[in-house]
Amino acid sequence: MRILDRYILSRFVYNFLSAFVILMFIFIFQSIWLYIDNLAGKGLDLVIIGKFIFYLLPNLTEKVLPLTVLLSSILTFGTFAEHYEFAAMKASGISLQRSMRTLIVLVSFLGLVTFFFADRVIPAAELKSYSLKKNIAKVKPAVAIAEGLFSEFEGTGMTILVKEKYGENDRFLRDVIIHKKNPNQINTTVIKAKEGELISSENSNLIQLKLIDGHYYESLSVPTQRNHSQHPFAVSDFESYIINIDLTELNMVDMDEEISANSDKMKNVVQLRTDMDSISDNNAVIVAALSKNITERMGLQVINTPLSTKQDSLFSKMPADSLKSIPNILEGFNPVQKTQLVSEAINTVTMSALTIQTKRKELLIRYKIYNMHALSLHKKYALGLSCIVLFFVGAPLGAIIRKGGLGLPMVIAIILFLTYYFLGVFTYNYAKEGNISPFFGAWIPTLIMLPLGIFLTRRATADKGMVQFGSILDFFKLLFTKQKA
Repeated sequence: MRILDRYILSRFVYNFLSAFVILMFIFIFQSIWLYIDNLAGKGLDLVIIGKFIFYLLPNLTEKVLPLTVLLSSILTFGTFAEHYEFAAMKASGISLQRSMRTLIVLVSFLGLVTFFFADRVIPAAELKSYSLKKNIAKVKPAVAIAEGLFSEFEGTGMTILVKEKYGENDRFLRDVIIHKKNPNQINTTVIKAKEGELISSENSNLIQLKLIDGHYYESLSVPTQRNHSQHPFAVSDFESYIINIDLTELNMVDMDEEISANSDKMKNVVQLRTDMDSISDNNAVIVAALSKNITERMGLQVINTPLSTKQDSLFSKMPADSLKSIPNILEGFNPVQKTQLVSEAINTVTMSALTIQTKRKELLIRYKIYNMHALSLHKKYALGLSCIVLFFVGAPLGAIIRKGGLGLPMVIAIILFLTYYFLGVFTYNYAKEGNISPFFGAWIPTLIMLPLGIFLTRRATADKGMVQFGSILDFFKLLFTKQKA
């Protein structure tokens, strides 16, 4: 390796490591700020909090790496141009592409490492983080109750909604709603209370939920329909009501216990491809079963005949329908039979429409799951390529602006990264809902940055600025001159 290549490489690596450490600390503190309400004051020891933050690091790397490559490339070449080192390179016959050659190899290798990181490390960290949060919820039941959301105590059949938590360790609750399921997993009981309190001790496997000033509703299970009509449910008011929750199974927790991957973010490329095939096949089976159900319910007969010239001749020989309209169909029936036929037809169509509507919601959810798996698959590839593309944006941009340090380069890098990041957020949401293809949802930010990188590289190679306003004025002058002519 030549002296110049070593020099350029050392400056880039120094800027890269410095920017990576600084940005990682910023993102870590931002994440801690988001989770501080769930971690502080819950009696969690520092080891568990340290694990929680450690498992967040790989997920943060997905955001930090592209910004680090962009910022370090702008800093490196901006400093070269500011100190006239880049001008000395050009005077010695060394072009921009030649000075970037060693860094191109390094960034390409970094892109491969990033893809491996996104494929192996990030899913494993997501799984560990999810398992740790579930285990924390088991050890600290108060942590499992979120404000404004339904929280489920696994194994108890209880789902709790709390408007507000307050007091020491969030033990006091306000505006509590509890849904309880019977052994058949049917929601039969609803309890509402204005106030609540969680009472527990370290040596007990029981936790008491004390409710104050509330109402109790229970749907009764009676042997006959007549009794159910007379006594459909039981209602009572209470000043104080205590529910004992057995936490024996919940407290038998290993904090290193892993929960099977059930999210697209917890899967690698092989798992994503396998699950996508399974989801696609299952969707096809559901659609086929729905189609068969509807055709049989409607009394239709589907003829599966391959398209051919024989089929055309078969259809040409079939006689035309003798019944032209619904009144023709009903001519041979008396008024009572007509009413029964029309009523049954309406009921059949209504039930078929309800079946289709219900299955449609289920299929939309399944298609959304498929889109999220496809998005995660393409994002792993796009993340590796984005590091390379952003390098070709940052390196020539630094040579053009001719400014080093953490002032203007940092501002430009943040603006470009925010553009890239928010494009990714918007396209991800559109693709998740099925409005655009998952491929474009993952690749659009990178594909938009690619022409920008090519444009800036060409401008920096020709030693031109970002935009030459003189050429723009000449273009409009030429345009108006042609219109007058």
